[in-house]
Amino acid sequence: MSTQSFTVTVEPLGAEITCRADQTVLDACLREGIWLPHACTHGTCGTCKAQVLDGELDLGDASPYALLDTERDEGAALLCVARPKGDVTIEGEVDAEEGVDVHPVRDYEGVVEVLEDAAPNVRRVVIRLTEPLRFNPGQYVQLNLPGGGNRPYSVASTPGQGDRVELHVKRTPEGVATDGWIFKDLAVGNAVSLSGPYGRFSFRPARTQPILLLAGGTGLAPMKSIVAHIAETGAEHEVVLYHGVPGADDLYEHAWFAAFAAEHDWFDYRPALSREEHEGRTGRVPALLAADFPRAAGNVAYICGSPEFVTDTMKALMKARLFPRDIYREDFFDSADRAAGTNVVRSPLIRR
Repeated sequence: MSTQSFTVTVEPLGAEITCRADQTVLDACLREGIWLPHACTHGTCGTCKAQVLDGELDLGDASPYALLDTERDEGAALLCVARPKGDVTIEGEVDAEEGVDVHPVRDYEGVVEVLEDAAPNVRRVVIRLTEPLRFNPGQYVQLNLPGGGNRPYSVASTPGQGDRVELHVKRTPEGVATDGWIFKDLAVGNAVSLSGPYGRFSFRPARTQPILLLAGGTGLAPMKSIVAHIAETGAEHEVVLYHGVPGADDLYEHAWFAAFAAEHDWFDYRPALSREEHEGRTGRVPALLAADFPRAAGNVAYICGSPEFVTDTMKALMKARLFPRDIYREDFFDSADRAAGTNVVRSPLIRR
């Protein structure tokens, strides 16, 4: 039995696209190359908020913290979880930036090629795809779960190796995707499927300033993609990478980045251990960053990690006189953040 489809008109473009009743409006738009703002893709952060001008949407599982009752009454919706009930017209902030490629979302099939522990609670998953994934360094994919649903994971590999996608997966206790599958039954040789690319957070090749890459935990994944892409394309920038973790056991990819730094004089790798000393220093990324860069103006920064990590690092950068127009961020939300009502203060100047 086929699923009913409706027409979604996207203003101010006037573009008309087809959206199935069981499909989110955001997904339909991204698959047609209409790049609307989005980040978490599961109704938590509020980045994809848009206005319904005509028609009606099923608002789905939108967090009451990200979409307030007053906003619902006024016709707002989170497009990442909203589905059409009929033909509908929406007004969205069409996201287009000069020098940034737009890759429509597509579905991909593949086989698990590598599955290994990178740290006590981090697993590296490498998937060999039947056709290459086209994406910008820093973007993420949605990995489909065996029992239905999906989970977002940033891509750690580069666009130049689009047929071999590397993901860094952090274990979530009792998590359906992690304890229930990736850390339990998933094995090399298993067939998997995913969709992508997603996310506004990506490397901006047109920005020529020195780069600060600021990663917390598995926020390292998109940073690895960016660094390796810079090396592959020869578009060398001065790059400093901070990787924040609690202790030495959590410092995964240390050997890879240390070797990379030894081979590339434009790259500086600075681990930040909050509970142990490393090369004479102890501290979280925001503290070490403040000590190393009392004035950060003139750089461009990319931040990726938990909402708390991103917020604290943003504050450190702005105290050092680096302002939102030069900062790109990706917040990793999980079920705990959703339950707690974690939300991100949205600014048109803060790039996701």
